[in-house]
Amino acid sequence: MPYILFIVVAFFVSALCGFFMIPQIMNFCKQKNLYDIPNARKVHKNAIPRLGGISFMPSMLLAFLIALVVMDNLTGKEHVAISLWTCTFFISLILIYGVGLIDDIIGLGAKSKFAVQILAATLLPLSGLYINDLYGFLGIHEIPFWAGTLLTVFLIVFIDNAINLIDGIDGLAGGLAFLALGGFLVCFLREGLFTYSILISGLMGVLIPYLYFNICGDPAKNRKIFMGDSGSLTLGFILGFLFVKFAMNNPNVMSYHKDGLILSITMLIVPMFDVVRVVLQRIRNRRPLFKADKNHIHHKLMRMGLSQHKALAAILSTALGFAGLNILMTFGLGIDLTNTLVVDIILFTILNELVNAGIRRKGQKTFE
Repeated sequence: MPYILFIVVAFFVSALCGFFMIPQIMNFCKQKNLYDIPNARKVHKNAIPRLGGISFMPSMLLAFLIALVVMDNLTGKEHVAISLWTCTFFISLILIYGVGLIDDIIGLGAKSKFAVQILAATLLPLSGLYINDLYGFLGIHEIPFWAGTLLTVFLIVFIDNAINLIDGIDGLAGGLAFLALGGFLVCFLREGLFTYSILISGLMGVLIPYLYFNICGDPAKNRKIFMGDSGSLTLGFILGFLFVKFAMNNPNVMSYHKDGLILSITMLIVPMFDVVRVVLQRIRNRRPLFKADKNHIHHKLMRMGLSQHKALAAILSTALGFAGLNILMTFGLGIDLTNTLVVDIILFTILNELVNAGIRRKGQKTFE
């Protein structure tokens, strides 16, 4: 029985759950007056329900369990063993999902969310899941546990916040996450890790109804929704987990693959690079690092004159372009990790300067 069948099952079960749950969530938000209210920093002009991300984890897990039960029954094998990794991942995921949900409903301070993110990320290295090899980046290969732990916690918290911060226009966080998940799906399939592939497929499935209601929904008819922190933090944490899982050199799970780190970076290069650019810009202009502003890539493209949908298309195309380029450099030209990242940074800097030039032509400020 081909495993691809169970991956497809997980995708469609999750999508169906999303199409059922999200309209119920929108009605609940209307009854409880739970809306994302427009302000000077936000792009939208109408009050929009903000709890779409509630549907992500239940849909993903239900789809995963159904596909797994069917697979176990048809193959006569158990494909998931309850391990320390498994328990730790789900505990951490529940912490992140819970803090996002609380923030969406009653609000939480940035410090409280940041503390929970660090706690959730720290649990993974303690269970043995951490980046232990830099695959020659700057001449570094294997790294000790303490360094790998610090790097792992930093990357997971960084990626979690990168997805959260780039969730600024319709479809952007969900679209970038969908592309990244698709890339990780291919990577894990290549390594024969089918249970991870099924879990990824389950999360991709629920993003389809979310993106439909988020991009195409009519706010006047209460048919539009945002994912909120419960969605963006959950997506970011899972993507961070997949990043570390695929980048870790663990011969007990998959054979050595020197492209593990560069492929993981490639999946998330646009949100990661954009956050680094914004932070460096805030440092240069002596602005508070954690104060929200309108200087992310989607804000800049809109100041250049693009509509939300055109900005979305431009950013998703950029993400696909970097993916294609890095695959060509890594597999086609044999360029190492360090030089590939140097090329990526140069290209991203050039693209940013081109956007700045377009903003100036419109008579707008390149920094707000």
